[in-house]
Amino acid sequence: MSSLHTTGITFKEFTLDSRLIQALDDAGFTHCTPIQAESLPVILAGQDIAGQAQTGTGKTATFLLAIMQHLLANPVKGEKQKHPRAVVISPTRELAIQIHKDALALNKYANLTLGLVYGGVDYEKQRQQLEAGVEILIGTPGRLIDYFKQGVFNLKSVEVVVLDEADRMFDLGFIKDVRYMFRRMPKPQERLSMLFSATLSFRVTELAYEHMNNPKFVRINPEQVTADKITQVVYHVANEEKIPLLLGLLKRIDPKRTIVFVNTKRVAEKVWGYLEGNQYHASILSGDVPQRKRQTLFKEFSEGRLPILVATDLAARGLHIPEVSHIINFDLPQNAEDYVHRIGRTARAGASGDAVSFACEEFVYSLTDIQDFIGYKIQIHKVEQDMLATPLPPVKLHMEKPKHHGHRNQRKGGDKGSSRHGRNRHT
Repeated sequence: MSSLHTTGITFKEFTLDSRLIQALDDAGFTHCTPIQAESLPVILAGQDIAGQAQTGTGKTATFLLAIMQHLLANPVKGEKQKHPRAVVISPTRELAIQIHKDALALNKYANLTLGLVYGGVDYEKQRQQLEAGVEILIGTPGRLIDYFKQGVFNLKSVEVVVLDEADRMFDLGFIKDVRYMFRRMPKPQERLSMLFSATLSFRVTELAYEHMNNPKFVRINPEQVTADKITQVVYHVANEEKIPLLLGLLKRIDPKRTIVFVNTKRVAEKVWGYLEGNQYHASILSGDVPQRKRQTLFKEFSEGRLPILVATDLAARGLHIPEVSHIINFDLPQNAEDYVHRIGRTARAGASGDAVSFACEEFVYSLTDIQDFIGYKIQIHKVEQDMLATPLPPVKLHMEKPKHHGHRNQRKGGDKGSSRHGRNRHT
């Protein structure tokens, strides 16, 4: 963590178990970020919390430390508990995987039993893991409810629950599933509850008041919705200029880790075709890419072997990919909050980054809402003629399928998943 994004408060100042302090030391984390410094004293004192902070500021470590401290300080006597004592609910598979990865690092010396469940892969393997018993269960709503309805585990022993990226749960249609699980846990007064989100909208605060016990609201720089180290510019372009401008901009930068956001899978395929046809290696990330390929894709992107991701808003939240240098909004999002989450993929943990947006004839009307939401006007740059590249013909998907995706046969609404209890195994 950068010193610009940490406080003078160290983790050793809190009543954290020595095993957690040792794991933090091994990871090189000594000082708290603002959300950690303000939230941990509240949670460690046993009070529910609803926390808001920008993405990439340490929210995950906050709730994981709180969970582990609670379980270590309150060990179960007698026979080991089979059913989960803590549950972390994540809106996406990728975020669940990242939370589990962070949990493994913090659990290095604590030896708590961790479980991870999400759709798309390893159904029986995940089931067997649950049947063996886990103390901290991390998962996505559909797969959690699937196993719950089959009686693989119950929620009566839950002492701590975390709802991560709460606003995204609403966006993806999972809020009924979340309420379903909350109602089957001990009453709010009998458990510790945490809710974290990059934005605390009215619907999120309403959820907090309904299912939490008098939560304390912690807001870190709410007036500063976007990270201060992101350079943001917008180009007003005609629809036919978008591909030439994208290729022209890529010539001027080093696109070693660039995410190009689009609004639909059809446009993603078009953009990918032109990138590959013009010698830019890219892959598509949309809702129907099989989970194993998604994980391979993220690994190659994180390691720098895949320089460009063309993504729908599925990838806009909860992903921790270090050193993303550029975000390009090929399509302006139609939801202002999605703009914040898109550009939040860069400038994480004190780094700097660039966010470029194309305000075309179709989506320019979103610009006013975005600027109202973030509280300032985005700098406008003029499109000069020499910035427009002459594209070579695009690669056709039916002629040459990209190496890393399985993005055909997308079901309708594939990025949202099902909210019907126990029916969605692909959350």
